[in-house]
Amino acid sequence: MGALQRFEQRLESLVSGAFARAFRSAVQPVEVSAALQREIDNNAQILSRDRRLVPNEFHVELSEADLERLTSGGSAMVRDLTEQLEDHADAQGYVFPGDVEIHFEGAGDLPTGQMRVRSRSRASVTGDGHRARARAPQVFLDINGTKHPLMAPGLVIGRGTESDIRINDPGVSRRHVEFECHETSGGPRVAVRDLGSTNGMLVDGQQIDHATLRNGSVVKIGSTEIRLRLEPAAGRD
Repeated sequence: MGALQRFEQRLESLVSGAFARAFRSAVQPVEVSAALQREIDNNAQILSRDRRLVPNEFHVELSEADLERLTSGGSAMVRDLTEQLEDHADAQGYVFPGDVEIHFEGAGDLPTGQMRVRSRSRASVTGDGHRARARAPQVFLDINGTKHPLMAPGLVIGRGTESDIRINDPGVSRRHVEFECHETSGGPRVAVRDLGSTNGMLVDGQQIDHATLRNGSVVKIGSTEIRLRLEPAAGRD
């Protein structure tokens, strides 16, 4: 983004804010669309020469009056905003890590005519359901709010179809990491190792190729965090 473009964006933001404060004009859908586009412009991360990763989950905060008015029409406006944002991403060469989600929320500190946008990258995750039905596991991998069972000898996580759990994150390799699970007299022992991925992995914030994990350990690959959860097996006290 050039200096002139950044200046224009700051000027637009200042003018819009001053106008809203002075006249209390209601937020219009076109303003929401422009704000969402600015949000991904400002948060684009370079993956390669032609690909940039942008957030795909958005929370638009509004005054109660604006919230009631903009959401009264149901999901039609969300669909329109999503299509406009996807068109903008295609034109700019942006990559979403998963489906675009737009949520509207009320904010008591915002007057009519003003809004605030929060965003984050949230990769879509696909797992093998047959593994989950094999038996009640003690170990889970928490990925984007979904628990995936981890049983001996382990599983592979990556972006490719050959992985046991597939994450649609452009920063994840086709076969990125392998979680190893071994039953011991003291309980399950879990380790993770990098499979020669392009971007590597972080374990509890440290760049590393192999590590033994503890309950609550966080493995980050691409923009996706994977948290280890140890829970009592079904039927145990």
